[in-house]
Amino acid sequence: MSTWSHYTFDNDAAADFAEEFLENPNEAMLYEALATAAEEEGTVALDDAHVALAAAEIVAAVLGKPAADLPPGLLPAVVHLDADGEDLRELAEEAVQAVLERSELQAARATGEEYASWQQLQQDLLARLQDADTDGATPDEA
Repeated sequence: MSTWSHYTFDNDAAADFAEEFLENPNEAMLYEALATAAEEEGTVALDDAHVALAAAEIVAAVLGKPAADLPPGLLPAVVHLDADGEDLRELAEEAVQAVLERSELQAARATGEEYASWQQLQQDLLARLQDADTDGATPDEA
C-alpha cells in the first residue's frame, strides 16, 4: 500500500529517501537528489520531485531551519554534516522551484483538494531556505 499526503515525507519515495539518508547521511546524496530536479529541462518525474522536496527539507535542517514535522532521527543526522551551505541552499531552492513549476507532482497536486496546503508547505520551505541565506545559522549555532 502506498502512502500519499501533502506533507513532504508522507509518501513512499520521500520516506524511502529519508531512510536511505539515515543509513548513510552525506552531502552527495542530497546534491544528487536536488540536481536531478533542478537540472531537469523537461518535466520533473513524480518520484524525483518527491525526493527533491525531501532533500530540500533536509538541507533546510542542515542550515538550521528544520520543518516542525521533520521525521524523527533526521535532525540528529544532519548536525554532523559538513555541507557547503550556500551551494547546497541554492541548489535546494532551484529544485523546489523546478518542482513547483514543471513537475508531475505539481500537476497531480493541482487537481487535488489539498493543493493550497501543499503549495503553502513549499512556500514555507522556500522561505526557510532563503531565511537561512540571510542569517547563516547552522544547527550547531542554533
